[in-house]
Amino acid sequence: MAYKVDHEYDYLFKIVLIGDSGVGKSNILSRFTRNDFCLDSKSTIGVEFATRTLQVEGKTVKAQIWDTAGQERYRAITSAYYRGAVGALLVYDITKRQTFDNLQRWLRELRNHADSNIVIIMAGNKSDLNHLRAVPTEDGQLLAEKEAIAFLETSALEALNVEKAFQTILLDVYDIVCKKALAAQAAAKSTALQGTTINVANQSGDMNNRPCCSN
Repeated sequence: MAYKVDHEYDYLFKIVLIGDSGVGKSNILSRFTRNDFCLDSKSTIGVEFATRTLQVEGKTVKAQIWDTAGQERYRAITSAYYRGAVGALLVYDITKRQTFDNLQRWLRELRNHADSNIVIIMAGNKSDLNHLRAVPTEDGQLLAEKEAIAFLETSALEALNVEKAFQTILLDVYDIVCKKALAAQAAAKSTALQGTTINVANQSGDMNNRPCCSN
């Protein structure tokens, strides 16, 4: 979803949050969109989304962030959930190794259902619980390098790197949209020029080869 509009904002970008249940996706969402954090937040049931409007490269961008339950029983929503998404934040909990080990499955699902150009950032959440860490930062960096995606560690509780994660996604998406627009303009201009090409004959040569008129 990368629509250009003319009224309240210039672009609307859909970004999805994915990862196991309990990794903190909903608190990342509320921290970014409302600057809020709830210690007693419950698992998301089904799908919810929130929006935030911000400036990217001088343009007004409305980010529509979608959050879904990580439990298997809600997986039927998959295709509709990813449809139109231009960015994804892939989240795991640094204190739960299993949530990190499951990232490969989430990545496969994302790449099977989302657009091939989707911008992906991997986030190791709950960095404020470093004393309970089960996933070394180096493991996250290695996986990110292997999958050719960006990586950072976040804390929704302390508002650490949450803003940076979404800003990075939005900036990368904006760059892709701009490049596509420029390429489309160049192609249109090239087509227009080809359509108006006129082959001018060598008129002087034609004149010399014309038969003379006789009375």
